[in-house]
Amino acid sequence: MSDQYPNQNPYGQQPAPTGPGGEPPLWAPYYGISFGKAFSRFFKKYAKFSGRASRSEYWWWYLWSAIIGTVGSIISGILTAATGTTTTTTTSNYTGFSTMSTNPLVGTPFWIIGLALIIPTLALIVRRLHDANLSGLLALLLIIPFFGAIAVFIMMFLPSNPEGARFDRPEGAR
Repeated sequence: MSDQYPNQNPYGQQPAPTGPGGEPPLWAPYYGISFGKAFSRFFKKYAKFSGRASRSEYWWWYLWSAIIGTVGSIISGILTAATGTTTTTTTSNYTGFSTMSTNPLVGTPFWIIGLALIIPTLALIVRRLHDANLSGLLALLLIIPFFGAIAVFIMMFLPSNPEGARFDRPEGAR
């Protein structure tokens, strides 16, 4: 999507609807969204499984979550190393080293953040599937270990499909 034509419908049809500030309403996909706006829009649509999400909405959030996960892992590793909270397990035939933290202050905040982001991330995946004119139920493929996640990951690359507009503006949406 060119920066020259922000928020333009990728189908070459009528332009996407706009709301306050020239942004599309929350029920509409936001084509050409910026990195920062994708983050705030993600939380504005926290648990909305209806409507659509553009590829840029999805992939910018994916980058945000990768950054958050990486920073969390680094902080967790530093705290684990600094507090020396590793355990050594010794049995009769095996000696193993585990870096599992025994200090709940190290890992608990990151688990809480991860759990808080599961529902909105699933909602974003469903909306992205809708934009490709696919059923949101395909997100259930994530239940299948490894191959299901790969299949959903590949579907996130699919281009927007004009027939996906059938998922737009559900009853009662603003």
